[in-house]
Amino acid sequence: MPSTLEKKCIEHGLKMTGQRRVVARVLSESADHPDVEMLYARASGIDPKISIATVYRTVKLFEDTGMIERHDFGDGRARYEEAPEDHHDHLIDVRSGKVIEFVNEEIEKLQERIARELGYKLVGHRLELYGVPISENPRVD
Repeated sequence: MPSTLEKKCIEHGLKMTGQRRVVARVLSESADHPDVEMLYARASGIDPKISIATVYRTVKLFEDTGMIERHDFGDGRARYEEAPEDHHDHLIDVRSGKVIEFVNEEIEKLQERIARELGYKLVGHRLELYGVPISENPRVD
């Protein structure tokens, strides 16, 4: 059964080689936000003949077509996720690198209001919050 990203590739008319299918499947099944090296490690576990260059090219192709999104979470690595159907924001644990996806209606309304007050209609945004667990930093003011 094709992954959601494989289906998007077909919809975009992309030729689906076996190695592209592997990368698409790995990305679709990723619960985290892997970088290219992580994708390569996972993909090569499925297809040992896949090269890191193929993974880089495939990721670039998927990004250029808008099927995946690139993120920079401040760790110096480009991280990727399948372009979401529904908007969400990210909270990044700066100690562990864990990325938590969340949706908050108050934040969404506030961003809309700020844009409107500044004379703009908001057509998109990206919000990334960086933090440490409160249990590791008990003094939170």
